[in-house]
Amino acid sequence: MKVLLASTHEQEDKIQELIQYMYCTIFPDYFTDDEIEQFEEMQVLHTTTRNFEYFGTLKEAFQVISSLQTLISIVESGVKKDVYEDMFYHNARILQGFGMFFPLSYDQFSTEPACKHSLSIYSRADNHLLI
Repeated sequence: MKVLLASTHEQEDKIQELIQYMYCTIFPDYFTDDEIEQFEEMQVLHTTTRNFEYFGTLKEAFQVISSLQTLISIVESGVKKDVYEDMFYHNARILQGFGMFFPLSYDQFSTEPACKHSLSIYSRADNHLLI
């Protein structure tokens, strides 16, 4: 008999938080608003109830969280090495194995962020208070 522990609600929240971080912090630095809107239409990194069935155990949810965190770290590091490219694609395959669509390539993040200083409707506000 094999005992499996279901993923926790906190893990599912963490996955959603990391996806939001990709959309609000990473993507606006590298892509225009129109491109990010297309990602939403194509359901890039989109999760549904069905996705949570794919990573419904603690181990599987942890793999998804780790893969998202690794992709974020690689992109934010700004260091472009072959070993990072291999890790990028390995983690992208893990996400796709769990039913998350991630068609982006390492090369799209390997250049200097083109949109880093432009305003985006997807980026988070610098402050939340109006004075």
